[in-house]
Amino acid sequence: MSTPQQPPTQTPVPQAVPDWQAAPGPSYTAAYTSPIPVTRTHLGHALASEWTKIKSVRSTIWTLGVFLVLVVGIGLLVAAQTTNEDFGNVPYTIPAFFGLVLGQICLITLGVLVISSEYGTGMIRTTFTASPQRHRVLAAKLIIFFAVAFVVSAFAIGFVGLVTESMHGSGEGTAWGGSVVKGALYVSLLGVLALAVGSMLRHSAGAITAMLGLVLVPAILPAFLLMSESLRTIGEKMLDYNAPNALAKIFGLDEGNGSGGGAQLGLLAGVTAAAIAGAFVLLDRRDV
Repeated sequence: MSTPQQPPTQTPVPQAVPDWQAAPGPSYTAAYTSPIPVTRTHLGHALASEWTKIKSVRSTIWTLGVFLVLVVGIGLLVAAQTTNEDFGNVPYTIPAFFGLVLGQICLITLGVLVISSEYGTGMIRTTFTASPQRHRVLAAKLIIFFAVAFVVSAFAIGFVGLVTESMHGSGEGTAWGGSVVKGALYVSLLGVLALAVGSMLRHSAGAITAMLGLVLVPAILPAFLLMSESLRTIGEKMLDYNAPNALAKIFGLDEGNGSGGGAQLGLLAGVTAAAIAGAFVLLDRRDV
């Protein structure tokens, strides 16, 4: 009697481990530490970036260079044509006024180019990629530009005042430190206003044209408005608050009003603040 045959025993074939799968065994988790220090970005980084930009572009050198030539050059020419008796009740910085009337256009142009040039070249995309917080970028541009404009304009006005006082020191010129601060503050705010307008319009030519209209039209239009009795009040206000007359009040040329341009400076500060607020709102709502 034959015994039943047992089925052959099959030896299990080891499964191949795929390349993407780790071989069985103990797992080790190694912590990776980047050799590059990682820090949270803040406004200081944006300020450093904008300072690097504004000091490295040619537009800054040209516009500020022309500004200094106009304010200092015209100021010294006017000072050379004056006498000691001309400074009886006006500050020694009065010659700088004549240069500022033209020089303010340079700061307006630079204020627009600080931001509109990046939109024109497309570099604003790189800026916002490096710093996604758009409000931080705009705030840094405003702070850096205002600081540069104020320092340069205060230096130009103060230098003209010092030279004029050395030339006519025997006169009775009034204290002129206030005119340096107020004059520099006024033209710097005009530049900041131009920067805000440039941020909203995103076009260099359009923003510069708009700012020139804002400065020149109130200085020219009152001559026609004063001819009409119904529009005389508007003409008088425009004549009182336009940029050239505001600077004239700051430098003490308006003897009939001793306000020193405080009202004009306050109005410009209010308009500039409103424009900055509008620029921040549009910056967050628009696409690049």
